Amino acid sequence: MKKYNFNAGPSMLPREVIENTAKQMLDFNGSGLSLMEISHRAKDFQPVMDEAMALVKELLDVPEGYSVIFLGGGASLQFCQVPCNFLIKKAAYLNTGVWAKKAMKEAKHFGEVVEVASSAEATYSYIPKGWQCPTDVDYLHITTNNTIYGTEIRKDLDVPVRLIADMSSDIFSRPVDVSKYDCIYGGAQKNLAMAGVTIIIVKDDCLGRAPREIPTMLDYRTHVEKGSMFNTPPVVPIYSALETLRWIKREGGVEAMNRRAVERGRMLYDEIDRNRLFRGTVAVEDRSLMNICFVMNDEYAELEKPFMEFATERGMVGIKGHRSVGGFRASCYNAQTIEGVKALVACMQEFEAKH
Repeated sequence: MKKYNFNAGPSMLPREVIENTAKQMLDFNGSGLSLMEISHRAKDFQPVMDEAMALVKELLDVPEGYSVIFLGGGASLQFCQVPCNFLIKKAAYLNTGVWAKKAMKEAKHFGEVVEVASSAEATYSYIPKGWQCPTDVDYLHITTNNTIYGTEIRKDLDVPVRLIADMSSDIFSRPVDVSKYDCIYGGAQKNLAMAGVTIIIVKDDCLGRAPREIPTMLDYRTHVEKGSMFNTPPVVPIYSALETLRWIKREGGVEAMNRRAVERGRMLYDEIDRNRLFRGTVAVEDRSLMNICFVMNDEYAELEKPFMEFATERGMVGIKGHRSVGGFRASCYNAQTIEGVKALVACMQEFEAKH
């Protein structure tokens, strides 16, 4: 039976990325050594790092004056590293979900934090509207896609202060005007690579302004100056990121990824809205194209477990909603296929016909 991977992360990767990375795990570039055991200082690995950084800049049209670095620690480390480098006195955060809230918590270690708006009272089922960005803050932090609740900010905000974004789960899924941001970061295990590496795009001239002595490993300048080679980088995840970046370029770049995301989202949301058994969980205008969340309609609530079993029997993997919200979540990152979405839609229709 064919399996369709809807896991929220670590998530599906293009098959050719997996196969190409697996080949290098056995013999990296004909060296007779595994990618897992080569030195990051080896002459064969530096081109991997160089090409990966160059492709990030090419695919996202990163302007001059920005650096791309690859680190460990995931977005969770960035919740701390961002304010350590950028927070001077006060920072503003838009609270749109669990990860935004965690980022706010870490920032409070370094200065005052202002919550500009929140949708917590409605279980983060919408992106707050009509809020004003304070002008006396060092930066505004946003989380562009909320994996647990299924909301997404799909446009680049215009604000009068520095803008910093956690794009862990939607980076490379749409064009981004990088010039509007001073820092973009994301754990790679959604749209870019296997777990274990974090991508950071940072504006060079905004570094070194914090009024504190920054520990060496937390200082972005350390890693910019050393080309992400200050300490041993996560070699295998970076290589898998390179293969994914090559794949995105071959497939038509972020514009093509965006078109596919829109098509997948329209197909699945149309079925959720049509099907008598299901309903969406977030405001229509804020629906994520990466994490599509839905539940049983109230009158069919008892069918939640039977549908999960039914879908699992038909090869659907990872569609169980996050434990904090329940229901179902179909994660449709870049590698997700139209075939996979059609299979899930057919599964929903078949289950409706039975009930």
